[in-house]
Amino acid sequence: MSDSNQSFKPFIPANENPPEMTVTSVVIGVLMAIIFGAANAYLGLRVGMTISASIPAAVISMGVIRIIMRKDSILENNMVQTIGSAGESVAAGAIFTLPAIFLWAKEGITTAPSLVTIAVIAAIGGSLGIFFMIPLRAALIVKEHGKLPYPEGTACADVLEAGETGGAKAVTVFSGMGIAAVYKFIADGFQLFPSEVTWDFEGYKGSGFGADVLPALLGVGYICGPKVTSYMMAGGVLAWFVIMPLIALFGASVASPIYPASTTIAEMSPAAIWSNYVKYIGAGAVAAGGIISLIKSLPLIVTTFRDAVKEIGVKTGEVNRQNKDINMKVVVGGIVVLAILLAIVPVIPLNPVGAIIVI
Repeated sequence: MSDSNQSFKPFIPANENPPEMTVTSVVIGVLMAIIFGAANAYLGLRVGMTISASIPAAVISMGVIRIIMRKDSILENNMVQTIGSAGESVAAGAIFTLPAIFLWAKEGITTAPSLVTIAVIAAIGGSLGIFFMIPLRAALIVKEHGKLPYPEGTACADVLEAGETGGAKAVTVFSGMGIAAVYKFIADGFQLFPSEVTWDFEGYKGSGFGADVLPALLGVGYICGPKVTSYMMAGGVLAWFVIMPLIALFGASVASPIYPASTTIAEMSPAAIWSNYVKYIGAGAVAAGGIISLIKSLPLIVTTFRDAVKEIGVKTGEVNRQNKDINMKVVVGGIVVLAILLAIVPVIPLNPVGAIIVI
């Protein structure tokens, strides 16, 4: 990834226009978005993280378009994985934010959102993401090519290029899906064996050991790699063998429950301590990481949007296929319209100031 932007040569030259956004690619992409969106929503709510749908969607697309339909079209496959990963991203955005409203509803602060509310929020949030990503593309992808590694995007591109010589890798994906489905059906359907095991350490109050024995987690670990999974492992060890025993130790003498728990710490099992206290510490760590990343990215974001605003009203000549973006007037207009919707749509409890803050 040390090559400069000038040395980059696209797999499909800019002067060629093979099929890209076709009925086939859109239909398959939407199906992938639904499937991977639902799968990631379940996985994220179950274990607290999701995986990108780009590579699986690309492999499945190659299997369908190349093997079944007998067509060779890398750009159609790319469109499928783009739509599929967008669906997964919207689902991830929903499951990592909307549960806070349900927690507030449980405390009586607000009411739980309906399915209509969730759908409207997800649609507006997804549209905002698209509009904001258009000006950021030039800075984060074009200008930073060769500097930012984008390991998953690079891997997905390699998979798509490999698909030009055959879509046999789809067999692996379908085999994995089949094995996981059979395992899940036997474990949770017939309940022949538990998919979740836990042990509490009696001699080490507040600690325990547990595991979700799920094929999906093997896939998550494989895709994320050892670095990210080691962070998760370290966080789990810190929580269950350090933080939770400390809570049990110092909270054992407290005679009354400590919010948000309804029982005293002395009466809690390790799982109850995690549910009432530690998971909120983890949520705070995630929020802090996001804020730190945003602060580090602010100079680049400001520069990008300043350049984008300068382009409004500037007439440009013929632009090749690879550098053609939605007009900035449309982008700004879309953001304004969405801000108005956030303020006036009844299912979203925001006033005008809140809508501006969200934007």
